[in-house]
Amino acid sequence: METKVPGPCPSCNTEIDYLYKTENIPYFSDILIISAICPSCGYKFVDTQLLKHGEPARYTLPVEKEDDLAARVVRSMSASIEIPELGVRIDPGPQCQGFVSNVEGVLDRIEQVVKGALKWGTDVEKENAAELLADIARVKAGLYPITLIVEDPSGNSGIESERVVKEKYEPEEE
Repeated sequence: METKVPGPCPSCNTEIDYLYKTENIPYFSDILIISAICPSCGYKFVDTQLLKHGEPARYTLPVEKEDDLAARVVRSMSASIEIPELGVRIDPGPQCQGFVSNVEGVLDRIEQVVKGALKWGTDVEKENAAELLADIARVKAGLYPITLIVEDPSGNSGIESERVVKEKYEPEEE
């Protein structure tokens, strides 16, 4: 099902269409994808939500071989992603976007950010970025095992894999 709902762009107030689309991910859940792009200012919005009652959850997937890169990953706007072996943690913020991808797609997103940082960083930061890019390439080649962790206090995220460990997530209080 697909529905367009007109509304103002939160950035420039131009009238834009918000697209609400439902999709079924086999063995997982129906999801709602909400997206909008403003042709005037370039504002983009994407969110995904599971269409089932979600409890706060932590999903942990050991990524040890190339086949693991194909595991589906659904991230809502409220979820954080962590890969401890790479020293990567992505917490949600005001510009956070939800997505449906796979483990390799998550690595591609990280790679894009790191490549952008290469242009602006100090020499030490550029050296660290180059090392991280090399590690990501090794992961994609199945030569460097990692752990992908998705934590979502809203319960609207997940990882689809027979090897995933799902547990109750209790956010730390600040």
